[in-house]
Amino acid sequence: MHLRPASLLASLTLLVATAAASSLRAAELTIPPIPYHQRTLPNGLQVLSVENHASPNVAVQMWYHVGSKDDPQGRSGFAHLFEHLMFKSTKHMHAEQFDRLTEDVGGANNASTGDDVTNYFEVVPGNHLQTLLWAEAERLSNLNVDEANFKSERAVVEEEYRQSVLADPYGKLFNAIDPNSYTVHPYKRPTIGSIEDLEAASLQNVIAFHDTFYRPDNATLIVAGDFDPKQLDAWVDQYFGGIAKPAAPIPQVIAQEPVRKKNLRYTVTSETAPLPAVAITWLIPPASVGADSIPLQVAAALLSQGDSSRLYQSLVYRHQVAQQVGADADGRVGPGLFSAYAILASGHQPAEAEKLLHEEIIWLATQPIPVVELDKVKTQLLTSELKQRQTAQGLAFSLGQASLIAGNPERVNTDLAALQKVTAQDVQRVMQKYITGAHSVTIDYLPQAATAAPAAGKGVAK
Repeated sequence: MHLRPASLLASLTLLVATAAASSLRAAELTIPPIPYHQRTLPNGLQVLSVENHASPNVAVQMWYHVGSKDDPQGRSGFAHLFEHLMFKSTKHMHAEQFDRLTEDVGGANNASTGDDVTNYFEVVPGNHLQTLLWAEAERLSNLNVDEANFKSERAVVEEEYRQSVLADPYGKLFNAIDPNSYTVHPYKRPTIGSIEDLEAASLQNVIAFHDTFYRPDNATLIVAGDFDPKQLDAWVDQYFGGIAKPAAPIPQVIAQEPVRKKNLRYTVTSETAPLPAVAITWLIPPASVGADSIPLQVAAALLSQGDSSRLYQSLVYRHQVAQQVGADADGRVGPGLFSAYAILASGHQPAEAEKLLHEEIIWLATQPIPVVELDKVKTQLLTSELKQRQTAQGLAFSLGQASLIAGNPERVNTDLAALQKVTAQDVQRVMQKYITGAHSVTIDYLPQAATAAPAAGKGVAK
């Protein structure tokens, strides 16, 4: 191909810059492996531990293999409800006693519910480890699931829904992503649930859910930090070993989300949003497929990590059609979601942002990715993970994510090496396979007064 002098000069400049960048690439870090210990009790409880004396603290986490995907039909929000109920009274503990056992000794406790798991986590000085192990075993085996606790925590969850979904101007947008992105998989049920489903629940529904999923063979105990391994094993055997394994099998999700055969579009309206927004999703493989899930994480970061990211530079800075943008590769035990969204700037409409989102995604999937840009994003991701691992709590979270979401605790040691090896070709391969080469779901989010659109969730083929 014949190049004009200006084009030739530009090409030579690009080649020189690329070569210089390649020569300055940081050497791949050799990250010492996390020396975790793994054992399984006769009752099925999985135990993962990491001895680390960098600080005098210890993290105790209980991960239950139950999330919103396991909510009973017509009872969305049950897993989330149990996140709250587990802080109520037990046979030998008062309600909210976990606060006293942790906060009163300078520690902390909390919990979270996701699509696949519900986890409870505490950090305390190492000399309080025995107490926390007893307390976690106590609420696993002796929780009081009664009418008073059920009604009080149901009210709390309903108020949380009002605050995070109804009161937040864009809460309905993000809450609509899962229901509109899946057709048959129970991931379509939002984790927070709905007021209608929670109000329809009975105490017997709640007791049955607890009996079904809160059992030792459906849980993983993770301990990280300042402890003696032999003493830990003895305490785990003492407090958890006697909890019986139920005879009934644990229900498993068997639904298979079909491949999308066409693009779909939905409209969601809001009474509180001041400006429109748009979100686009694609199906991606489970997090266990590390060869694809890790490059997809890099792709999402290239699109949206910081003000220098591609979506911010295009939609917010250059074209000024959006005030907020984002992208995410949400890896799950089952099929995950790759999403991109934009909250519009005043005077602009979803179609403008949608066009630019697609342009940036296609450009990433097809055009050369500068070495400097790729290395910067990989360094950001690597730094974030290494920073998390500096605390006992963060170390335990990394091990839990590897074991329960990615499907293998050893991923805690292999994923960072795999991240450093991700190439531009890897990013473009997964983008072309799962994003630009697949069908999408688009959600237009419109202020109520600005549209006579159909009700939320009514889809039409594009």
